Amino acid sequence: MAAVEAALAEVNRLQKDIWGQAVVASRAPGSHPNVTMLLLPALNAMIDITTTRTMATRMHPPVIIFAMLVALALAAALLAGHDMSKAKTRSWTHVVAMAAAMAVALYVILEIEYPRLGLIRVDAFDEALVDLSTSS
Repeated sequence: MAAVEAALAEVNRLQKDIWGQAVVASRAPGSHPNVTMLLLPALNAMIDITTTRTMATRMHPPVIIFAMLVALALAAALLAGHDMSKAKTRSWTHVVAMAAAMAVALYVILEIEYPRLGLIRVDAFDEALVDLSTSS
């Protein structure tokens, strides 16, 4: 995480430097009047998308959401178990299917929320960004 924070600080410094140079260049004598209208919005969009991407990796649902998901899974299991208790024999197929469905649902939700930690990975997106940065 320290390396990520250092890289983000470097990115912010470079963005400010690029923005400052673009503003100076757009105000320079002899520059075309449309430079400001074309260059600065594009730079602003670049800075916005990096900010959006950074915030998307930092923002996660509150812990209460995960607690409610676990509570919902337990309540569903309780209701299913209560209904199955009326039968003379236990249907192990239904018990295992219910437990597996709840476990898989919770696992997929957590995997999507933290895409760099589990089996569902977004490495292809990261590789595309690395390839783009090395190509220039």
